[in-house]
Amino acid sequence: MTLPLASRIALVTGASRGIGYATALALAKAGAHIVAVARTQGGLEELDDAIRAEGGGSATLVPLNITDLDGLSRLGAALHERHGKLDILVGNAGVAGPSSPLGHIELKAWNDTMATNLTANFQLIRCMEPLLQQSNAGRAVFLTSGTASKASAYRGPYAVSKAALETLVRVWANETATTKIRVNLFNPGPIRTHMRAIVMPGEDPETLDTPAQVAEHIVPLCLPSWTETGKFVDYKTGKVMGFHPPS
Repeated sequence: MTLPLASRIALVTGASRGIGYATALALAKAGAHIVAVARTQGGLEELDDAIRAEGGGSATLVPLNITDLDGLSRLGAALHERHGKLDILVGNAGVAGPSSPLGHIELKAWNDTMATNLTANFQLIRCMEPLLQQSNAGRAVFLTSGTASKASAYRGPYAVSKAALETLVRVWANETATTKIRVNLFNPGPIRTHMRAIVMPGEDPETLDTPAQVAEHIVPLCLPSWTETGKFVDYKTGKVMGFHPPS
């Protein structure tokens, strides 16, 4: 039986652990060749072993900090030379940033959060759009957070960076609406990840869903059959929602 993502190339950032790791593994199970990007070489090697153990899938491991903007540009050039296209882009990598009142946050911590959660994804769009245009059904999914719309107190850098990311992705969705590319946001909500444990250290992780459970809901957004674009997909409710101006 032909797998739904056979012969498709999928780039996943933050692929060495958490939701990125689980999504890369789920996409590989569906037949995609994974281009796994993360800072941690060891985590990438564990992912590669897991992909092979699941049935002989394949991965290209890219140890890279996504704030290395020139590195992302070189990655785009390498993918063009090797594959000539990109079918799936999952922008998952992110940092929690400091949990403090805005007036207490150092400028470097602010800039570092924006660099990872926003600017790196802008560079991904710049470098990967030409490759997605070469696919017969380019699909892009970016991970966001309910904090972006809640404007949660003491979570300023993270909330602002995710709100800006949502606007960035919606702009790109509008710009590519008449092409074969479909671009969407995915909100996993509270999930059993390392980042969640840092932000909520007193929370019982056993009360939360796992990254693997979330990944199964990201895969459909990456299929050629997925037709929605510019939407907000919420894991907890299963809803596919549009955006509206304030009323």
